[in-house]
Amino acid sequence: MIAGCGQGTPDPGLGCPQTVIMQGRPPSVATGSCHGVVTTASKRHRRVTDVANLVIRHHVHDSRLRTALVGADWTAAAGYTSVDAAPILGEPLPTLDGAPGDLTLVVVDHATSSDEADALTSRVLALGRELPVLLVGPTLDVLPDLVDAAGVTPGSWTPRHEIRLRAQPGVDPRRLDDLLVSDRLLVPDKSSDDVRVLVTANLGFRDHPVATWNATAGIGTLLLGSDPAVWSQRDLLRLVRHLGLAAAGQADAADMRVGMIGYGAIGHEHALAVQAVPGLALAAVSDLNPARVETARGVAADVAGYSDSVDLLGDASVDLVVVSTPPNSHAAWAHRALAAGKHVVLEKPMALTAAECDDVLAHAADVDRTVVVYQNRRFDPDYLVMRRLVSDGAVGELFHVESFVGGYGHPCNYWHSDAAISGGAIFDWGSHYIDQLLDLMPGDIASVTAANHKRRWHDVTNADHSRVTIHFDDGREAYFIHSDLAAAAKPKWWALGTDGAIRGDWRNERVVGRSAIGTMTEDALAPADSPAAMSLHHGDGSITALAVPAAPTHAFHRELADHLLRGLPMMIQAAQSRRVVAVMEAAERSASTGSVPVPLP
Repeated sequence: MIAGCGQGTPDPGLGCPQTVIMQGRPPSVATGSCHGVVTTASKRHRRVTDVANLVIRHHVHDSRLRTALVGADWTAAAGYTSVDAAPILGEPLPTLDGAPGDLTLVVVDHATSSDEADALTSRVLALGRELPVLLVGPTLDVLPDLVDAAGVTPGSWTPRHEIRLRAQPGVDPRRLDDLLVSDRLLVPDKSSDDVRVLVTANLGFRDHPVATWNATAGIGTLLLGSDPAVWSQRDLLRLVRHLGLAAAGQADAADMRVGMIGYGAIGHEHALAVQAVPGLALAAVSDLNPARVETARGVAADVAGYSDSVDLLGDASVDLVVVSTPPNSHAAWAHRALAAGKHVVLEKPMALTAAECDDVLAHAADVDRTVVVYQNRRFDPDYLVMRRLVSDGAVGELFHVESFVGGYGHPCNYWHSDAAISGGAIFDWGSHYIDQLLDLMPGDIASVTAANHKRRWHDVTNADHSRVTIHFDDGREAYFIHSDLAAAAKPKWWALGTDGAIRGDWRNERVVGRSAIGTMTEDALAPADSPAAMSLHHGDGSITALAVPAAPTHAFHRELADHLLRGLPMMIQAAQSRRVVAVMEAAERSASTGSVPVPLP
């Protein structure tokens, strides 16, 4: 048996009750009305928009570096709303609308003469009088007359190697892991006493500055960035944004206080992450089962407990609500939380119809609140390997992908197996796997076809076996199969590209331990709870086994806090989750009408 319930194996004390569909009094879906809940938005927080404009000024001989720097996805990764890139010489100074947090990146990798070096230096100093300037890569080495303004004296370059970057307190408060980049580093000989060190790297068991800021001159340094490849790293682009915020003196607002509606197994996962991520704090929990509220107090002792979620929404100290109720209630609770002025995290699927998703998105826009869906499988370690290979072009153009989850065995007996509540088997597991497929294969969808089989497990209402095919406008195809009748399992992933293929094979692992009297015990780990064994298949027939690094720690919740407190974009967008629902809704329509092609609603 590869998998049971779509939300993971329930804990005996935190399981998914069969009968609890809603917490509290039923909300009005049509109006999203609050039924007595105060509808004033929280005034405790503001969105950070001061560092919205990025200026890039370059004098770069290496065309690859220039293209990579200018072409980096600054908007999607780091949230800049304006990027102005131009050569340093021969261009007017930037004339943006002047928010004090605007940032200029200056990259210079050569100067053909002393006169050109003088002209470049004068231009950079003039830029520094207009906006904060960050001298990137070799700039300080090429223009030594900037040393006094930067307050940093360059030393020698390291060879290209893996550099472990560590942001100093307050610079990137949500980064729980060090940032790894492969590049050369310009190691400084010394820095002035009035220079603030923002980021360090340890070399030879000594910490050395990597990013600095001289507030007096309005000039900082980022002593790497000469390798074009580093500018494709999303986390490095976000670090630059954090450096700009630090240069502008921006600090986080008060912690986002989080309320939980429903506290099952996935709610407990949220609570642990909320307490671990700086900027988030667990404040309140509502659940019909008092024992679950007490379990939450084991995570945060002072959490407020409610038996009626309407009362939680009336708690003015709660800024953000996590909705962990069954799927058929997601849209209704989202409307109610938005009407109460809360930001909202929804469990997946976002809702059971695309129309419900559209209503929620419109409501969120009307009240200027964030809605996002916890697509946690986007951060699965094997999927991240797959995504990186596709992004790097390891298999050429990806044109055919199949994903599979299942096995042979009775479905779980929780609400996941009740189609009226969960949306059916396609919704229960498809909310994970179809989300991954659409992330791997963006593009317009022509139609969806699907089939459902009900042949063995008649005591539950979900299909026993489901197949979904997504047909893209350009002819590419993606397949998803979930089965409780698969005595022989397919690979988790089978992806074909024009230059190779990627395969992910399920693993059958056992957890070995000891009993109370010291004898060995063995517990079979469901394959769906282990990363797949990944391999890259080359056109010449050779196969490369791939390492699967550990998953990033609390990645979704770190991005959530960065978004709400610092205005950085999240990798997961509600519009993407709406598209997943649209595909699953079309699939159910196709399956109910003889597998005819159905366009997205």
